[in-house]
Amino acid sequence: MVQLIDTHTHLFAEEFEEDRDLAVIRAVEAGVTRLFMPNIDETSVDALLSLCESHKECYPLIGFHPTSVDADWKERLAKVEKVFCSGRRFYGIGEVGLDLYWDATFRKEQMHVLDIQIGWALEADLPLIIHCRNAQDDLMQVMEPYHNTSLRGIFHSFSGTEEEAAELLAYKNFMLGVNGIVTFKKSTLGDVLKSTVPLERVVLETDSPYLAPVPHRGRRNESAYLCDTAMKLCSIYSVDMETMAVKTTGNALKVFDNATGRL
Repeated sequence: MVQLIDTHTHLFAEEFEEDRDLAVIRAVEAGVTRLFMPNIDETSVDALLSLCESHKECYPLIGFHPTSVDADWKERLAKVEKVFCSGRRFYGIGEVGLDLYWDATFRKEQMHVLDIQIGWALEADLPLIIHCRNAQDDLMQVMEPYHNTSLRGIFHSFSGTEEEAAELLAYKNFMLGVNGIVTFKKSTLGDVLKSTVPLERVVLETDSPYLAPVPHRGRRNESAYLCDTAMKLCSIYSVDMETMAVKTTGNALKVFDNATGRL
């Protein structure tokens, strides 16, 4: 059986309250052997850690999501930082970034919070998992000072243009995370990937419970469905599933090099 890595899944979310353990089992049975789990904010930490302590396939990340940045962000971020500094083992900083899709009220604060967490990643030598929605220019502004540093990570849920892909690929230590969006009928992501993004810079993700790939679109997503995204990428890059698994797993472990000895 091929072995895949889901670099971004939220199986600790409330959507899995009824079958969380079974969702992990289904993923492993489908060949998804490692599940990296970015945190959301201070309210999700307990559920995240509980799941990761129960299943060796689950790897916790710690961070503060941009949509959680509000008027109380300083106090809320401090709570997440306290967990980060508690001595627990985390495999990355995430999910962090910028999201101006619904509301740009806290745009400057989001940029500042991202910059703070970039500092965490550099100080701890951990990969950074970056969320960006309707904010590419602002993201490039925050990232620019770190262009020639050791910062590494994943630009999560890439679905942009060739020009945006090129901007992100200029950060040589980063991969682009590809999920179920690439399977959507109206998505042009496949063309962008084929023309601009080498397979050596791609990692797989689900972002479950969101963005379920075809043929599961419209349902709750889960890590077992990563195989459907992988199959779509096989057709885009004209490789077989074994090659896709080897390439994307290798790419993921370049980012999460602190996880190579586990399992």
